[in-house]
Amino acid sequence: MEAIILSKEQFNQLIAKIDDIQDRLMNSNPRRTETYLNNKQFLEMLDVSLRTAQTWRDEGKISFSQVRNKIYYKLSDVEKFIQDYRNAAFAKR
Repeated sequence: MEAIILSKEQFNQLIAKIDDIQDRLMNSNPRRTETYLNNKQFLEMLDVSLRTAQTWRDEGKISFSQVRNKIYYKLSDVEKFIQDYRNAAFAKR
């Protein structure tokens, strides 16, 4: 094993650089919090029946999480689901 000896000044400079890198990483990648909808909120938001939502889950059309008997959807997944079925406006002639 090789030992590297640093002066106090070199050690303090190294620590300062590590602290600077840590600060940059913490500030450049803010933590994003995801919003989740429960099944009732999902049904109301899309104005669909319980059976329709179940069919979409069974067919793999919408991603979901299940904790015991509760179903949850990421809002971003719901928005993507809606966007995937979006029809573009027709051009006027």
